[in-house]
Amino acid sequence: MPTSPAASMRHSFAAYPTGMALIAAEVDGRNEAMLANSFTSVSLDPPLVSVAFTNTSTTWPRLRRAHELGITILGESNATLVPQLRLSGSARLDGIAFDHATAQARTLPRAAATFVVRPHQHIPAGDHELILFEVVDHSRHDDTVPLTYFDRHVDVIHNGEQ
Repeated sequence: MPTSPAASMRHSFAAYPTGMALIAAEVDGRNEAMLANSFTSVSLDPPLVSVAFTNTSTTWPRLRRAHELGITILGESNATLVPQLRLSGSARLDGIAFDHATAQARTLPRAAATFVVRPHQHIPAGDHELILFEVVDHSRHDDTVPLTYFDRHVDVIHNGEQ
C-alpha cells in the first residue's frame, strides 16, 4: 500500500485505464518526443484536444517551441517501442522512424490514430501545465488496435473478446 499522499493518489489514478499517446515535433532541426497518457478530446467545434505535461518535464519545454506537433495514439504494432520511448535523454528516439506529417509535426506509422495540432491555450494546473491543442488534421486506422495503460502496465484492447 502506498505510504505518501502523492503515491496514494497515483495509485488511485492507476485504476483508470487510458490510451497512450506520443507527442512529437521537429524543433531546431532535431526530433523531440514524449509519451503521455493524459490525452483527451475536448471539443468538436472548434476541434480541440488536451494533454497535461508535468512541470518537471525536460522534454516539454523543447516541444512547446513547436508551432505544429504530431500526436500519435499508439497501436498494438507500436508496443515494442514503448520501453524505449519511456527512456530519458537522446537514446529515447534512436532508430525510431517518424512520419513527417508536416514540416514540424511527427507521427509514428501503424498507429491507431494520428493528429496534427497547434497549441491553442496554456493553462497552469498545479504541478502540470494543461495544453489545449487545435486539431488541424487527423486520421484513424480502424484495423489497428490501440494500446492501453492500466495500473502501470501497457496492454491492448481486444474489442468484443472476453
